[in-house]
Amino acid sequence: MKRFRDYQPHQVYLLPPAPQDWLPKGHLVYFLDEVVEQLDLSAIYADYQNSRGQPPYDPTMMVKVWLYAYSRGIRSSRKVERAVQEDIGFRFLAGNQGPKFWALNHFRTRHRKALGELFVQTVRLAERTGLVKLKHVAVDGTKLKANASKHSAMSYARMQREEKRLREEIEQYLRECDDVDREEDERFGEDRRGDELPEHLRTREQRLEAIRRAMAELEAEAREKAQAEQEARRTEAEAEGREFHPRKDPEDVKPSPKAQRNFTDPESRIMKSSSDGFVQAYNAQLLVDAGSQIVVATDLTAEPVDTQHLPQLLAQAHANIGRRPTQVSADAGYWSAANLQAIEEIGAEAFVPPDKVKHSEWRAAKPPRGRIPKNITPDDLMRRKLRTRRGRACYKLRQTNVEPVIGQIKEGRQLRQVLHRGREKVRALWRFDVAVHNLLKLYRAGAVFGYGA
Repeated sequence: MKRFRDYQPHQVYLLPPAPQDWLPKGHLVYFLDEVVEQLDLSAIYADYQNSRGQPPYDPTMMVKVWLYAYSRGIRSSRKVERAVQEDIGFRFLAGNQGPKFWALNHFRTRHRKALGELFVQTVRLAERTGLVKLKHVAVDGTKLKANASKHSAMSYARMQREEKRLREEIEQYLRECDDVDREEDERFGEDRRGDELPEHLRTREQRLEAIRRAMAELEAEAREKAQAEQEARRTEAEAEGREFHPRKDPEDVKPSPKAQRNFTDPESRIMKSSSDGFVQAYNAQLLVDAGSQIVVATDLTAEPVDTQHLPQLLAQAHANIGRRPTQVSADAGYWSAANLQAIEEIGAEAFVPPDKVKHSEWRAAKPPRGRIPKNITPDDLMRRKLRTRRGRACYKLRQTNVEPVIGQIKEGRQLRQVLHRGREKVRALWRFDVAVHNLLKLYRAGAVFGYGA
């Protein structure tokens, strides 16, 4: 008869098992356990100076649990609660404690700004370990679906039409009530005046109020934008010694008929996604160090166009690390004279095509020959450079660095749609997601505490 290893799942342990023996040596949870102890969590701890009631869970433990959850692509507090009960890695990081989903969610909500700021610490940790070279950085953007449907959005022109229609519908009903005052007791009863809006019209009245609020917000944005543009023209005229003549009073400016507002998440916008068509989304930006795939700068905005983000990302990278890159690559969405100037001002070389680069054309392109023409335009000069062997090799670095990073975050860790609403909330937790990405790169590189995978 074949003999098997002894199997007694209900056997009581004589001595409690050591948590360090639960998982193999070098596991990610041991790395996170040690690296979080080195992070500065003072901003979170300071928020508990005057806390009352039951003692809260230790912030260090909660940060470890949430970092591990995001590294596993788990962002639901209810799923994290279940994992803390069932998953050995989570139980180890939680110290065998069992925070409920509401405690986990309250911690993340209360400290989302501080959690987002952990991103800067991960960049500096990667810098100290020598992973960040800054020889070449690549920038790209990706659209993150908002926690709102694009069908909940409405243009300013449609808002005007809807406001008129709803107002007329409500007024028509009230006129009808005035015409039948003599029958109101019989129709509405003794305890009603007869002019109350019925339930279906109350909903319309609430929608009318929401539309009016959205219109007022779009009008305020249009006035603020016009005021800022006017001040910029005034400053430019004064610098050039010209007399400034305002074109139009900013208070009279109206939004574009196509300007939109979403009623679920007003701060998100309808954007063109490369894979999903038009979606209600935010625009997430990343500046990635070539080779290490460490994100050295990131941001999240409601601006659909990528162009304007590059100078801010370069400034943020310098603030985070204290050094500047040697080369900068980006796709055609970042091509502009202002961006080329921003790259030149930091002493870096730009690899940014003026046109969208098609793979078929890229493979068939022949290197340029002869001298560079004297009167060549900046656009043609860049096209010529990107057709050289060196230019093609440098531009291809973005394909092996920033594009894979976006895939790792969105596909590998399943961040296709954000859970929260409002730009500041989404931005903070996006930065936390990117901080998790950097820690995973450190772990896999074996750069800290001798861990690696």
